[in-house]
Amino acid sequence: MDIGIATVSSIVVICFVIGAGIKASKKVTNNNIIPYVVAIVGGILGAVGYFCKVPDFPANDALTAIAVGMASGLAATGIKEISKTITTSSGTKDTEN
Repeated sequence: MDIGIATVSSIVVICFVIGAGIKASKKVTNNNIIPYVVAIVGGILGAVGYFCKVPDFPANDALTAIAVGMASGLAATGIKEISKTITTSSGTKDTEN
């Protein structure tokens, strides 16, 4: 079974960059909205991937495509949290929230 790792990882990277941009922006003061934003963007990208017939996309219907995209968006948030945890636990004080 081919899971379309390139397609899913591209959604993760796009969502990570969007989340990092939101965090770097001084216009958004509540960083708690970032997971919601990247999940929605991931869902939209998943739907676009499905309806544009992207090769190797790991979904056979629109609902699964949206779920794959949302999970990929939330994975981007998880990557940031893991890096913060590793940085904090290794003795380096992480000043970002």
